Amino acid sequence: MGGDGVTGVGAVRRPGAYVCGVDAAMDVIGGKWKVVILWALGEGMHRFGALRRALPGVTEKVLTAQLRELEAAGIVHREEYCEVPPRVEYSLTARGVALNEALAPLGAWGKANVLNGSPAAGGADGDDHVSPAPVPVPVPVPVSRE
Repeated sequence: MGGDGVTGVGAVRRPGAYVCGVDAAMDVIGGKWKVVILWALGEGMHRFGALRRALPGVTEKVLTAQLRELEAAGIVHREEYCEVPPRVEYSLTARGVALNEALAPLGAWGKANVLNGSPAAGGADGDDHVSPAPVPVPVPVPVSRE
């Protein structure tokens, strides 16, 4: 996979448009199914049919497109075997494993704050707002004029 020297991806995705690293990462994993594809492949190699069954609701067309984009970004490896019937297996590259590791804290946050029914997820506890720490205001000190 040839890199462009800027994004490390085969093709420039949004040249000059990234405002931060999170923005650049979101460009790679954006899309309804990409993160769950990464999660499924993090569990191990999958053939296309098994991957589709692991992701209920995804269409064959969308899964194919998302896998191609992840492959082009160097996140997913596609291994094609010359057999009858044809066999294709998908797995994570080292870059994909690193991306999954970076997403692990996000998954932990989702479990703690959404799946477990916290107030922010619509629980009954009410307001979950945390105010920022007060900023100390400088108090003028009288200067003695002797």
